[in-house]
Amino acid sequence: MKSPKLKIVYPILLVFLVLQSCSNDDASQIDDDTIIQTNRTMELIKDWNTLWLDLDQATNGMRPNSTARALAYIHLAGYETAVADMASYTSNRNRLQGFNINPDERSENVNLDLALNTAYALVFDHFMFYLAPNAQAGISILHNEKETELSTGLSQQEIESSVDWGTYVAQQVIAYSQTDNQAEAQIIDQTPESFVPPVGDGLWEPVDGEVAWFPYWGEVRTFVISPNETLSIAPPFVYSHDEFSDYYAKMNEVNTIATAARLEDNEDLWIAEFWSDDVEGLMMSPPGRQFSIAVQLVEQAELGYEKTLELFLKLGFAMNDGVVSAWADKYTYNTERPSTYIEQHINPDYVTNLARLVAIPNPSFPSYPSGHATFAGAAAGVFIDIFGGDSIHFLESTHEGRTEFRGSSRQFSSFSAMAEENSYSRVLLGVHVQADSDEGLRLGYEVADAINNYNVFE
Repeated sequence: MKSPKLKIVYPILLVFLVLQSCSNDDASQIDDDTIIQTNRTMELIKDWNTLWLDLDQATNGMRPNSTARALAYIHLAGYETAVADMASYTSNRNRLQGFNINPDERSENVNLDLALNTAYALVFDHFMFYLAPNAQAGISILHNEKETELSTGLSQQEIESSVDWGTYVAQQVIAYSQTDNQAEAQIIDQTPESFVPPVGDGLWEPVDGEVAWFPYWGEVRTFVISPNETLSIAPPFVYSHDEFSDYYAKMNEVNTIATAARLEDNEDLWIAEFWSDDVEGLMMSPPGRQFSIAVQLVEQAELGYEKTLELFLKLGFAMNDGVVSAWADKYTYNTERPSTYIEQHINPDYVTNLARLVAIPNPSFPSYPSGHATFAGAAAGVFIDIFGGDSIHFLESTHEGRTEFRGSSRQFSSFSAMAEENSYSRVLLGVHVQADSDEGLRLGYEVADAINNYNVFE
């Protein structure tokens, strides 16, 4: 005969098991909901960044300075829109002087995806100016498609709260950007007549229809590290037209390598054109190229939206701060492009490997340091930090399928090797000497170190 105690215990145990089963089902449902939310948010972020890369190719008069700046503010807006839903992350309102976001403006029933969709549309439209009308229309098309999709199943109050929050964040970011008077003036007047380039042996001056591009960009706002804080290293060469001088040798190296690449149509030409990103209407800008790489890396690593928004925020800051410091140095040292010297002293028939793609075969600003190399180093440093090391099995496929130039994919086993090749490509293209690329890469890593120490968890 069973004791009275056992008669009581059995029903209690049964109830416990039922409750435990329900609890497990609830936990499973929560996990499933979280996965669905993350996947949907990641799809939204990817779609908007894919659109940005298309818009970047269609810009006129923005690259690379204004596009780098646009990336910083766009991804500041994305991060701030979502940060309340990101565990352990905090807003930048206490880290960026003059940037104001009031968290009390955010209702509790905000739908993250709908808010992000709203914010992206507004900041894209503001910062991606000088676009062809059909390209500009792509912003509203994607916004409307996503808004219809994301509003399904939401109450009218949830929709309004989400749109309001996304709108508020975008407006605050835009307002913050407009307090940078230097940048606001220079994005309108990229080639100011007030700038008079210095004259002298070995100094850069506009030739063949060129104009000085963004000569005052070194005065633009930075987010983490300014030109006054970066280590400015003077060019490690002294001008000379003596054929036995080191200067002549550096220039002749460019003449020899770039000319051979063109005549032999070899791998050097592939590398040169693969990393060029100089041609508006055909290629994205150099800072945009680093975001193309980032989008591929995010997909390969299957990052969640929180880590992705952190990556994009830091990469945007790195592109902005890198270009400000690089341009400050460019117009401090004012070194000539190798083509100028080569044509005068080595090979009068010399042409860069950019010549077949654009009417003006040289970027219209001083040579030292290389901007491409700066972007490459800054991005590599951020990637190494975010992905936990330098090693990576990565196929860079940005230009896969292009036939106008050598854009077929290239394989890399480390971020640093990819950055090194990017920087060296400027020598192969014939628009930089090796010292330009070396210093740009060094400067980029210096900027990345500062960005990586920027704590978004405080």
